[in-house]
Amino acid sequence: DVQLVESGGGSVQAGGSLRLACKVTDDSTSKYYMDDTYCMGWFRQAPGKDREAVAAIGADDGRTYYADSAKGRFTVSQDKAKSTVYLQMDSLKPEDTAVYYCTADRIPCGPLSWSDEDAYDHRGQGTQVTVS
Repeated sequence: DVQLVESGGGSVQAGGSLRLACKVTDDSTSKYYMDDTYCMGWFRQAPGKDREAVAAIGADDGRTYYADSAKGRFTVSQDKAKSTVYLQMDSLKPEDTAVYYCTADRIPCGPLSWSDEDAYDHRGQGTQVTVS
């Protein structure tokens, strides 16, 4: 199976930046591993709100997808050699405050499925981002 471990969350002032990282580990080997077929997503959940899609990247082709709230401010990227997906968040706003989750789907990203949390097979434990 796959384990996802997020890092990089924290507290920042409005207008600041944070970079989240998600390491992908294969449980059977305990080694970092990100299959080329994966769709890697980022979701977030603010207090009292539903979890929402933020961004995704296809491990096969590097194609990226963004929610309207993230376009122009957030950048999703990957380093397959390190089996790590990143979410660079710039120009942060207080409304970006949430727990951010990394997700993995064993099939490639689709234009509609990337933002559907039910389409993902795995989710990390989350990392808190607080913008004041």
